[in-house]
Amino acid sequence: MAGDQLKVLNALDVAKTQWYHFTAIIIAGMGFFTDAYDLFCISLVTKLLGRIYYHVDGAEKPGTLPPNVSAAVNGVAFCGTLAGQLFFGWLGDKLGRKKVYGMTLMIMVICSVASGLSFGHTPKSVMATLCFFRFWLGFGIGGDYPLSATIMSEYANKKTRGAFIAAVFAMQGFGILAGGIFAIIISSAFKARFDAPPYEVDPLGSTVPQADYIWRIILMVGGLPAALTYYWRMKMPETARYTALVAKNAKQAASDMSKVLQMDIEAEPQKIEQMQAEKSKFGLFSKEFAKRHGLHLLGTTTTWFLLDIAFYSQNLFQKDIFSAIGWIPPAKTMNALEEVFRIARAQTLIALFSTVPGYWFTVALIDKMGRFAIQLMGFFFMTVFMFALAIPYDHWTHKDNRIGFVIMYSLTFFFANFGPNATTFVVPAEIFPARLRSTCHGISAASGKLGAIVGAFGFLYLAQNKDKAKADAGYPAGIGVKNSLIVLGVISALGFLFTFLVPESKGKSLEEMSGENEDNGVEGEAELSTSSNHRTVPVA
Repeated sequence: MAGDQLKVLNALDVAKTQWYHFTAIIIAGMGFFTDAYDLFCISLVTKLLGRIYYHVDGAEKPGTLPPNVSAAVNGVAFCGTLAGQLFFGWLGDKLGRKKVYGMTLMIMVICSVASGLSFGHTPKSVMATLCFFRFWLGFGIGGDYPLSATIMSEYANKKTRGAFIAAVFAMQGFGILAGGIFAIIISSAFKARFDAPPYEVDPLGSTVPQADYIWRIILMVGGLPAALTYYWRMKMPETARYTALVAKNAKQAASDMSKVLQMDIEAEPQKIEQMQAEKSKFGLFSKEFAKRHGLHLLGTTTTWFLLDIAFYSQNLFQKDIFSAIGWIPPAKTMNALEEVFRIARAQTLIALFSTVPGYWFTVALIDKMGRFAIQLMGFFFMTVFMFALAIPYDHWTHKDNRIGFVIMYSLTFFFANFGPNATTFVVPAEIFPARLRSTCHGISAASGKLGAIVGAFGFLYLAQNKDKAKADAGYPAGIGVKNSLIVLGVISALGFLFTFLVPESKGKSLEEMSGENEDNGVEGEAELSTSSNHRTVPVA
């Protein structure tokens, strides 16, 4: 019942795209830029950490992180992110989006710097402190997911809301790119100043003492973009939907949005009192929520979970895939700085030609094609390309076919980003009631991070060679890269099927999607019985 909508919310829904929309995208997006930089830059330096802290005299290959240490360093930030998504998602609905928004940013800045300052000289103390700070860094990053998505969805208009939320998320692509470019610059600068022979010529001399600064600098720089946007985050007013629908302060909501939209908006306190009296205030664990939004929450959590298993297992371990196909030479033929440079270059090329374009294709087309179509298409092509890589895997490992492998591998990333990686972030911010929106987005995102943990930890062991003698030091025999890719193909196919639980929100107001306009009076109850289960498949 759009006629019952508050004027302040209607003004936001029909507002033309204005400067404040772009400032909101940049302020929220810089958090995601930092998130992606911090989460993915660790994969650039794990080989370096192995060389510095786990060198074995007389060994044929350079030192590598033991399996348990590697899993902890790569995965601990995800554990923190999962906890942060649940906690700050809930807190964002309790205290308001704005109050919590600054907290998450400060945690990210402090812990980025602290993880580069990891204390001690022994491998144990450095890795323990690195893992400790990266857990809390992840905790701050986790809060950014539900808050950024919710703030952007509540500020945006109906017509371009999908593109605005997706644009915030797309800043991740620039974060990954920036991490790779910065690692290239810093490793090149150190290499020019402190050149060293390859490992096979001089095992000890191949890792110069100054290499210990490189990983610390790369990790610490992650705090810079977040620190730069702190002031602007604090100046953003609370979203009108939270102020009006949750805090029940019509006057404040109208006043805040009058300044933002630069127009006079009527406060309508009587309408808020009337809505408050008539609304059924069901909670997250109520039967009413399960009836109205249970399947939607199941859809958003399962699709994000399945996507992130595939996405993160590929992303975090792409350096191993590049080594397998010969893009990165054997470790013993390089010195430590050269290895950082090669890994960063490979990751930057993939980000530049597949990750970043994929995100922006979504931004351009999400409000034309709709969320549902993009998500289905993305999962479909991810499945196709995973199987196309896996089934003739031996063919791709021949030197002549390596470029073909990289192109196919890039296409799986492209369709993850022009597909479910963006839509799983957008949809949970649009389909739940305002008082539970941040919480439900946090639950969906945490489910995704659980998938990332499965992908990151599971793939580390699964992708090992079937012959234990050829597996990395300390790892048991796995099922090999080929079979791992088949598993990821099956996971993508399951994501395709679970997408049918997720409703289409293109062109609808947030209140229309969540059923909040339908809660008023008897007429609303009758209408709700026919429309509470929003159609999953868009109807032309």
